[in-house]
Amino acid sequence: QVQLVESGGGLVQAGGSLRLSCAASGRTFSNYAMGWFRQAPGKEREFVAAISVIGGSTDYKDSVKGRFSISRDNAKNTVYLQMNSLKPEDTADYYCAAKWYYSSTTAGEYLYWGQGTQDTVSS
Repeated sequence: QVQLVESGGGLVQAGGSLRLSCAASGRTFSNYAMGWFRQAPGKEREFVAAISVIGGSTDYKDSVKGRFSISRDNAKNTVYLQMNSLKPEDTADYYCAAKWYYSSTTAGEYLYWGQGTQDTVSS
């Protein structure tokens, strides 16, 4: 089992920044690829960003490229999502997720999920 706890969400004005953190416990964090997903009200959960086990490879949803940055600190068992130049359409509940070794953009491939953190971007 891997337990994931997100933090760092909140309310921010358009153009602002937020940094989400996801702390992991339970298994060897460095064996798991990590992803961030989000779900806006009335919409399906969608991929945002993913990072490989040692952080050498990252993937991003097209609409967040150049604005969001995913990183991880295996010594702290934590993955981060730095979100800059936020837009109202970024408003959603953000979830971190973990899967064994190989990263993916597909939510169904992730086995462990956090409870989510709510981010609201006002215009």
